Amino acid sequence: MSGAYAQQDAKFTQYMFDRLSINPAVAGTTGELCGTLMLRQQWTGFDGAPKTALLNAHGKIAKISSGVGLSVFLDELGQQKSTYARLHYSFHRRLGPGTIGMGLSFGMMSHTLGNKWIATDGVADDSAIPANGNTDMSLDLGLGVYYTSPTLWAGISSTHLTEVEMRNVGIQQRRHYFVQAGYNWKIKGDPKYMLQPSALIKSDGTSTQFDLTANFLYNNMVWLGVSYSSGDAIAPLIGYQFKPTTKSLLRIGYSYDVTTSKLKNYSSGSHELMLNFCTLLVKPPTVHRHSSVRFL
Repeated sequence: MSGAYAQQDAKFTQYMFDRLSINPAVAGTTGELCGTLMLRQQWTGFDGAPKTALLNAHGKIAKISSGVGLSVFLDELGQQKSTYARLHYSFHRRLGPGTIGMGLSFGMMSHTLGNKWIATDGVADDSAIPANGNTDMSLDLGLGVYYTSPTLWAGISSTHLTEVEMRNVGIQQRRHYFVQAGYNWKIKGDPKYMLQPSALIKSDGTSTQFDLTANFLYNNMVWLGVSYSSGDAIAPLIGYQFKPTTKSLLRIGYSYDVTTSKLKNYSSGSHELMLNFCTLLVKPPTVHRHSSVRFL
């Protein structure tokens, strides 16, 4: 029996729309109630290729300067199925023009190994593989710090702090580390033309990967962009923002990863869909302006 080492958390090309699942400090820092759904089919054309679904939601509790959130992952890779469910809490403080959050996540993770294995070496029975499959569950903890302002956002976090060994499925859950950041730059000061560069660095102490992205948002409605994932893919991105009311915003985004590694000879790329909805819980105060007759 041999071992394999790889990053265990799911990958998303549109990571800039999902900052919560890897950093609990994000919860509630937007001041809105937000929900996000992400669906990803990776390496289309491979049997058993990764399929991932993510649903998260978070909102602000203004009375105690805090935020709460929930994230649920469903991930399938060949014979392995993984589920993560996490509750997030973030304590907020104003810092300069923005808000800093300090967060903790608490939840459960589950890994299941199937039993539809195909022997390639002529050995039909392997004592290392349970005949009927197997499942293991464990506690999952995370920590993070996050800062956001009208022009800048950045965070550092860690997941799977307990680094448990799930013996029933033969998985050693490694601690993961994340650094994420982004910037909103109004080109020539015009809010109609916004360049939004962002970056995500992730490591499990054995390997480190990074994603670099540049999105161009036009008139606060349509965005086009491109993302580079180290050693794996280049991905174009496209999206649209709907404004059903003055308090609500609906986003829909799509990305297509063009594989650049040796897997390109076997895969037709990866598809990812993102849906995001945010609404203000408290209507912003109306600003009244009056002219004085003394000044004409």
